[in-house]
Amino acid sequence: MRIGIFTDTYPPYINGVSTSVAMLENALTKMGHEVFIVTVNPEKYSFKENDHIIRIPGIPIGIYDYRLTGIYPLKAIKKIKAWDLDIIHSHTEFGVGTFARIIAKQLDIPLVHTYHTMYEDYVHYITKGYFNRSSKKLVEYLTKFYCDKTATELIVPTKKTYDLFKEKYHLEKDVHIVPTGIEIERFFKKDIDRAKVKKLRQNLGIQNDDFVILFVGRIGKEKSVDVLIDGQVLISRKYPRAKLVIVGDGPDIEQFKKRVKRLKLSDNVIFVGKVPWEEVPYYYNIADVFVTASKTETQGLTVIEAMAASLPVVAVLDDAFKNTIEDGVSGYLFKDRRDYQKKIMMLLENPDVLAKMSEEAFKRAEPHSTKYFAQNVLDVYMKALGDRGVKERSFTSRLKRVIKRGLKSD
Repeated sequence: MRIGIFTDTYPPYINGVSTSVAMLENALTKMGHEVFIVTVNPEKYSFKENDHIIRIPGIPIGIYDYRLTGIYPLKAIKKIKAWDLDIIHSHTEFGVGTFARIIAKQLDIPLVHTYHTMYEDYVHYITKGYFNRSSKKLVEYLTKFYCDKTATELIVPTKKTYDLFKEKYHLEKDVHIVPTGIEIERFFKKDIDRAKVKKLRQNLGIQNDDFVILFVGRIGKEKSVDVLIDGQVLISRKYPRAKLVIVGDGPDIEQFKKRVKRLKLSDNVIFVGKVPWEEVPYYYNIADVFVTASKTETQGLTVIEAMAASLPVVAVLDDAFKNTIEDGVSGYLFKDRRDYQKKIMMLLENPDVLAKMSEEAFKRAEPHSTKYFAQNVLDVYMKALGDRGVKERSFTSRLKRVIKRGLKSD
């Protein structure tokens, strides 16, 4: 199958959507499918024939690294037509996503769309607190239009997002729940260089007997990092060896650093900042437990990454985490700051419970591997294709592509 993926975020940018797209691309390619990418470039138009990637110039929209492109870039159309796609899979509602819808209709190609982002939780970055209510209604209207009126099939990563469309937006069409897969083997403790982990702990000033509480993600107010910082006050007072390590960057990082200083937590809260994608597994492996208080996740890929690294997860009670974390088995779900503190101190005081939860977390990461993810997405592709199926192509054209792929891999 020849698959066109349209996304406004893609490596080297690092975020949940970018990770999801990269994992899907890699898994589909391993299964023998040909994947083509249309994405955003910060500067000029670029196309690399061997990489099957078109990058369209985009302008910043004020939400992290996201950029908005034109909806009909003429330079890209001829290339996309030549790809002779069977299916188009869009991962954004605007810019590149709108382009995907136009191309799908123009070339009569089924369109599958994955809804990743709860946009209502991010409106404040653009409105700056003004017109929030009307802006959220506009977001709702646009989301329903793009996901219902223009997509052949719709994918969401969790039951939480499914409920958004069915119960709040009253979508009548089918909604497929397909949890995003990750390359879980990247995080396995048995495959991690322990000497490098030890050196990393030393570089961060973490002692051998310290208990490391880890958060990985964007440092924005919607992630509720303040709950973790405020919770650290009591935890550090009772257990001075407990260290909260915050990995990531974002618009509110300086504000949170000031909060840490004001609360006199500088010895117990460590801000790492942004780290390279390939280095992230080492940070999971310096920790004893992973935590998150964010209620804006559609799935929370960092939770799955943590579990693959054998970390119990202490997460806020939210629908995004209910199907991933078994409360009291592979981690804990907490209601408020006091409950969060109680759960962390319980793990601090009971190493046997911590060890058992670590084992269970690792076991529950397996269903989120990329092989299951890709197969589930392929099932949706086949439904979108329906009776038309995958295009029949000549033996010669298939042979040329096989040879080309072989030369590329060499």
